[in-house]
Amino acid sequence: MGRDTIADIITSIRNADMDRKRVVRIASTNITENIIKILLREGFIENARKHRENNKSFLVLTLRHRRNRKKPYRKRNVLNLKRISRPGLRIYSNYQRIPRILGGMGVVILSTSRGIMTDREARLERIGGEILCYIW
Repeated sequence: MGRDTIADIITSIRNADMDRKRVVRIASTNITENIIKILLREGFIENARKHRENNKSFLVLTLRHRRNRKKPYRKRNVLNLKRISRPGLRIYSNYQRIPRILGGMGVVILSTSRGIMTDREARLERIGGEILCYIW
């Protein structure tokens, strides 16, 4: 049985953000690197660097520092990530039906024939694909 690497990175980032950790280490794959590039570009992650240890590649992510970190956990201060398409149920969409998260404030990450991209880029290029996850 295979592993769902996208769900693994989403869960790792969400758990680290809820636990107020600044640094997260995740396994490095091509899909993971592309998703992390989007998260960097959209401002959800502060920094990412590649690290090798015992012939294995890892990505070390620095999460963006959010306000009110000293206060107890609150839902609104948490980085929200949700896996949509999964190995047991793939969800596809054409460019006209790509959902808008929070009226365009959130980001939908899609896997298209031209690579992994955001919902805005897919609408501009007028291509659809598999909806990987929502981030808001």
